[in-house]
Amino acid sequence: MSTDGLSEKLDVNTPARGERTRAFKRDPAHRVFVNRSLHMSKIGFFGFDLDYTLAIYKSPEYEAVAFNFIKERLVAIGYPAEILEFEYDPSFVTRGLWFDKQYGNLLKVDSYGNILVCVHGFRFLKSHEVREVYPNKFIVFDDKRIYVLNTLFHLPELYMLACIIDYFTNSPMYERNDSGVMCGEIFMPFESIFQDVRNAVDKVHDSGLLKQLTLDNLRKYVHKDERLPVLFNRMRAHGSKLFLLTNSDFSYTDKIMTYLLNGFENRSWQSYFDYVVVDAKKPGFFEGGTTLREVDTESGTLKLGVHMGPMKAGRVYAGGSVNTLSQMLGISGKEAIYFGDHIFGDILKSKKIRGWRTFLVVPELGQELNVWHDKRHLFARLGELDSKVSEIFR
Repeated sequence: MSTDGLSEKLDVNTPARGERTRAFKRDPAHRVFVNRSLHMSKIGFFGFDLDYTLAIYKSPEYEAVAFNFIKERLVAIGYPAEILEFEYDPSFVTRGLWFDKQYGNLLKVDSYGNILVCVHGFRFLKSHEVREVYPNKFIVFDDKRIYVLNTLFHLPELYMLACIIDYFTNSPMYERNDSGVMCGEIFMPFESIFQDVRNAVDKVHDSGLLKQLTLDNLRKYVHKDERLPVLFNRMRAHGSKLFLLTNSDFSYTDKIMTYLLNGFENRSWQSYFDYVVVDAKKPGFFEGGTTLREVDTESGTLKLGVHMGPMKAGRVYAGGSVNTLSQMLGISGKEAIYFGDHIFGDILKSKKIRGWRTFLVVPELGQELNVWHDKRHLFARLGELDSKVSEIFR
């Protein structure tokens, strides 16, 4: 990087003792935030998830394709053909929302159960409307009633739920009540609509249509970063071990990783890792797990029998559990750090059950930081007004 380019990223802070202090700041999308001190020199194992961690899918193109597959599936099982007119809108969706199956509402809830935002279809409910449905604007999490849409893969599903509920709620052919919609003698509970969408999403992923389209158009849907092999080489140069731990099958993993890493150096993508585990079935991997088997990388099939160890570099394994992996590799909890995008399946489970250090990939923070920076004068003004109100009513 030239010094001119570097100067554009330097902030001049308040002078100290007559001198200017310069602080380097990365672009928001490249910043790292910590909840506690972490000595990277003490990390002996670096683990990586694949989807949305190493393989960053291009948004919103990738989500739009998934959304189109979902709506085609819903029409195929009997939903109105008008659904095909829906177009994916990335500005509406965000991770972490709750879907209330009883009332068909999307909820933004804080860590204490307080409802911050409530949306029915695309209609944002006013405060008094929310209180009519949820006393004190409060809700207790119940996994039988609430579904949490907390991954990037959930975004097309989230938007489809909003589209369908908005369609049924506003269509003159349907009569709405608190728990669903009625058309003649047919009643469709919101819970039933949710389950249909959920099944459609599973069908799209299980059919392999989305994966195949991705593999056929890698440049269109997957970012390729030339810094990735540099990162891996530097980690290994310091004596650390690297492992790939993904829920994706070997065939898909092989093609994605080949695209991401091959072409920079004259070596295979497997050579960047000491150990590779596919079909991990997280979050179950961090609990009981499944049988650990070796993958025949020529045919892509699983070899017979249970692999009893040790795990060898250059080989690919499927399934297993965190206990099996830790025992075979000699990992003690705090010397391993795992990079992933799923706060539950990758981060919480690996940390709470095995004590691994964790690194959560949150691409949304880039936009949040940009808004905070660009609108900081408004936030400052709000703070001033809040202080004045406090003084008035003190």
